Amino acid sequence: MTRLSVNINKIATLRNARGGNNPDVIKAAIACERFGAQGITVHPRPDERHIRRADVLALSKVVTTEFNIEGYPDTRFLELLNEVRPVQATLVPDPPGVLTSNAGWDTLRQADLLRDVVKSIKSMGIRVSIFVDPSEKMVEGAAAVGTDRIELYTEPYAANYAKDRVNAVAPYVKAAHRARQLGLGLNAGHDLDLHNLRYLKESIPALEEVSIGHALICDALYLGLENTIQLYLRELK
Repeated sequence: MTRLSVNINKIATLRNARGGNNPDVIKAAIACERFGAQGITVHPRPDERHIRRADVLALSKVVTTEFNIEGYPDTRFLELLNEVRPVQATLVPDPPGVLTSNAGWDTLRQADLLRDVVKSIKSMGIRVSIFVDPSEKMVEGAAAVGTDRIELYTEPYAANYAKDRVNAVAPYVKAAHRARQLGLGLNAGHDLDLHNLRYLKESIPALEEVSIGHALICDALYLGLENTIQLYLRELK
């Protein structure tokens, strides 16, 4: 079964909009695990507009499933990883201030940076995943810099799913196949939801983990958090 890691950034966004500590991201993470989530994902950004450094430190003390920290590998991020030692670090190429992740790494042009960063993070005993577009060349580049896994950037798949799901998923199937040939683990994330998740999973049986935040939290407003997590887990079975 593909593991579901719940990204709780949007919980922190709601908290920060009003100030105080309601909703409480720590309680939310514990609840997600209790309701069946197999991981918790956070993406702390330099401006702390949602998840804060203090949240990451507090979460590291209570998360009992897989803790995944996403971010751009600057000095601040690497220092946080070294302090927290999560199970997984997912490297994204976002510059400071970007609204959300909108592309994968160019693993060929940025190979030197990624190779050094991957080596540093793995020396901390942390599994490394690199966020990539569904391109066989980018997958090959990721393997060459020593990563453990890739995370396929699925926004284009989600955007085109309703129009032509076969063609939408085709490059992901090819990229996933190449990743498996190279011995890489497979994650996926971005704009996955209850409508498009099952078909992705059926098309890529080797998918090990999906990270879902925005859609899942939106669904939880209508359906309740526990029910929503169970619905997502059902799509992954």
